[in-house]
Amino acid sequence: MKNPGDQRTNYYDSSNLKKVPELIRLAPQAAQTFLAFENEVYHELHSIPVKTKELIALAVAHVTGCPYCIDVHTQKFKSLGGTREEMFEAVLVATSTRAGAVLSHATHSLLAFDEDRSGGQERSQEPPANGTPSCFC
Repeated sequence: MKNPGDQRTNYYDSSNLKKVPELIRLAPQAAQTFLAFENEVYHELHSIPVKTKELIALAVAHVTGCPYCIDVHTQKFKSLGGTREEMFEAVLVATSTRAGAVLSHATHSLLAFDEDRSGGQERSQEPPANGTPSCFC
């Protein structure tokens, strides 16, 4: 929330979602394609109950870190009879899964550490001559 007199934008103000129609107008075909996909996932596919879909979305929203999705999917889940306990357990599952993924990716660090790419010479810490970074993260 903005403090009185504060001119800074609060990136996580739910009123920012009022700008979504403007985004849709900027790329109507892409927006309609996305909205049709979302509608199909939530309302036309029936193998998973909507309450469970909202719980999945809530857990994923915590992994992606989107406060808007967290808010929207929490409210939808709650309106479908979801409980605080179910919600938090799903968040803990997401937490555990994300932590497990980070841990399992550490195997790549071990492989990279053990790999000798120097050809007997120390690798330069200088950026490549063409200026292209070797990693984009």
